[in-house]
Amino acid sequence: MKQSEIPVFGNLQGVRVLSVGTAIACPAACSLFAEQGASVVSVESAVTRDMLRGIGECWTVEHRNNRTIALNIRAPEGEIVLKKLLGQSDILVESSKGGTWARWNLTDEALWEINPRLVIAHVSGYGQTGDPAYVSRASYDPIGQAFSGFLAVNGTPESPLPVKPYTCDYITALFAAWAALAALYRARETGRGESIDVAQFEAMARIQADYLMDGLNHGLQAQRMGIYGNAVCALPNVQVCGDGNFVMTAIGGAAIFQKLEELIGLGADPDFAEPHGVIDRDHHPRSEKICAAMSAYCAAHTAAEVNEALNALQIPCSAIMTYEMMKNHPHYLARGTFTTWQDPNTEREVMGIGAIPFFRNNPSRIYRGGPRYGEDNEDILQELDYTAAEIARLYEAGVISK
Repeated sequence: MKQSEIPVFGNLQGVRVLSVGTAIACPAACSLFAEQGASVVSVESAVTRDMLRGIGECWTVEHRNNRTIALNIRAPEGEIVLKKLLGQSDILVESSKGGTWARWNLTDEALWEINPRLVIAHVSGYGQTGDPAYVSRASYDPIGQAFSGFLAVNGTPESPLPVKPYTCDYITALFAAWAALAALYRARETGRGESIDVAQFEAMARIQADYLMDGLNHGLQAQRMGIYGNAVCALPNVQVCGDGNFVMTAIGGAAIFQKLEELIGLGADPDFAEPHGVIDRDHHPRSEKICAAMSAYCAAHTAAEVNEALNALQIPCSAIMTYEMMKNHPHYLARGTFTTWQDPNTEREVMGIGAIPFFRNNPSRIYRGGPRYGEDNEDILQELDYTAAEIARLYEAGVISK
């Protein structure tokens, strides 16, 4: 696909992004740009294909609307191509171990000599600075969760459990995307670029609210609660229903408890006569009664029936949705949450999450799934003024591949 063939749409039309990173965080951030009309060129290694291509259908969603070039950026001629691409880019997002680009003599200063307005987002596990023993360490999604303290507070009382799928990668991608756009806003006003240091573990530490604050300021380590909403509440938030599916509830407040207790047959029980907004585990026999009654009620109904009954009383509840439930749910259908697009790699139509959030005046679009390996090599190089003979020579030298 040529630059001139990219549809014009969205709030980021005219913005050029260079994506140089494997796995999920870097490409996910850049695909968010592409879904809002930015022109994204994804650089994939000419030596080995991105492992994301082997993870189900992840590639087609996390590289959608991208153009791609399979390029060996460590080869001298490959570095020349890279620098030409940087010269015409507004944003570079790269993901590698901390300090990698500096070791390649591609420091921020060197990149700004090529393009003074360039916004550079470095995405890594531990950041570009800090303890040298950590900066250069490898990191993937669960490592970021572990080092950030996020993993310690998730799971069951018996064991911490990582939050799936790839939560750390996606949170990191969101931080990288908003930061790059904030920097781009300033760069367009001043003509001066920016360098952003996005560390996975810090992104995960940022989203821990009072858990982290209580730990740092009061020495409190939050307990892992499993199916419970907090460490003292008697009533589990997660309930299994008669059809084998589950519901998630969020019960709190005197009015909510009164409605729930009437629904599950405890309205006339004197143990529940006094108004209460919570029932702790040590509130015997009240805690035992409500747990037993709630379990019995859910076991006698399907998850859909429990969900509808509780929501009819304005009691916060949702069925724990499976993908099959989501695919056919009227609210998903009414909002158009899912959409379809053509996957170039399999040459078939696939269904996935649409371009969200929804923009009213300048809507996002999906016009292409993740491209085939090296699919846009020639088009991208021709736009950099490479001749057919020069492109053929780059293939022969292994600088680009298909």
